[in-house]
Amino acid sequence: MSDTPTNTVNLATRSRNIIVAIAAILLSFGLALGINAPSGTATLASLADRAIDLDVARRNDKPTLIEFYANWCTSCQAMAPAIAELEDVYEDRINFVMLNIDNTNWLPEMEQYEVDGIPHFVFLDAANQTIAQAIGEQPKSVVEQTLSRLIDGQAIAIEPSQGQTSSLDDEPADRLQPSTDPRGHGAVAPQT
Repeated sequence: MSDTPTNTVNLATRSRNIIVAIAAILLSFGLALGINAPSGTATLASLADRAIDLDVARRNDKPTLIEFYANWCTSCQAMAPAIAELEDVYEDRINFVMLNIDNTNWLPEMEQYEVDGIPHFVFLDAANQTIAQAIGEQPKSVVEQTLSRLIDGQAIAIEPSQGQTSSLDDEPADRLQPSTDPRGHGAVAPQT
């Protein structure tokens, strides 16, 4: 009998094992890179998690960008990646504050800034004076230009701008749930 069929099987098995080992190594390497790489997809939750507390922002002598938002707001969700990119650039010079309108603790601020659509952006100077407001989706370039001017203490010549919004009239009926934590950004389970 000839050893040829056995040698062929061993060679095929060995080749398959090598290919599987190489694939496993490449997959592990790719997975490790993926875990350590930034996702590039910011969410409202990630922005809220890294937001500055409003009381801290009012005391630290830096200009502030307040965003009124809600998790159900599609316009807010659409702007989240751009806001995250701007925060990465300006976080050392600008306070980024996120106020979820579903948290009843923010009702006084909603009344103060006349929030009637979201996202609603309020630009405050270092003395907490309102410099400009914008409602609805805004181009990243417009927000960035406003932040740069705010940092430099320059006049901001923007009219109250209106982009695509999520109306407060379109909100879920059960959105105003009391929160025990003012920093909870409204993240409470709906009452049923």
